[in-house]
Amino acid sequence: DGVPHVRIENRVLPSGPSVVDIVANAAFFYGAQRALTEQDRPLWTQMSFAAAEENLFAGARSGFDAQLYWPGLGWLARDELVMRKLLPMAHDGLRACGVSDRARERYLGVIEQRCLARRNGATWQRETVARLEERGADRPKALADMLERYIAFADDGEPVHTWPVG
Repeated sequence: DGVPHVRIENRVLPSGPSVVDIVANAAFFYGAQRALTEQDRPLWTQMSFAAAEENLFAGARSGFDAQLYWPGLGWLARDELVMRKLLPMAHDGLRACGVSDRARERYLGVIEQRCLARRNGATWQRETVARLEERGADRPKALADMLERYIAFADDGEPVHTWPVG
């Protein structure tokens, strides 16, 4: 049909760990995607596949310490990209979908606070295991205790950036 087709990998919903984190991830993803669809020039025409691929690998390797490329901005720290570009886009996209100010602020606020705290589910797990090991637990015990706490905190429903470590 002559129209380029783009595949977007979506792993936001299983990436919890709490329900509010899942909803925040979905709001962020779908809001940003909506905003991207309304741009005059599609993102894939502004950014090479190699740059997108490097972003994927840098994010996987370095997490919060990743440097990511964005057209017109160059290379930025992951959190700076989220705060400067992607969160405003997500707000715009959700607004275009009719999402209330209150809901946008609630769920995108979770993403903002996660960036400011530099804590997601993976960092919480690593920090908690390290803290438990520092306190004398062997690796299997530290992992078991971390998992027990993870389940309890996820059931409490608070976002992961608010969970105490160790």
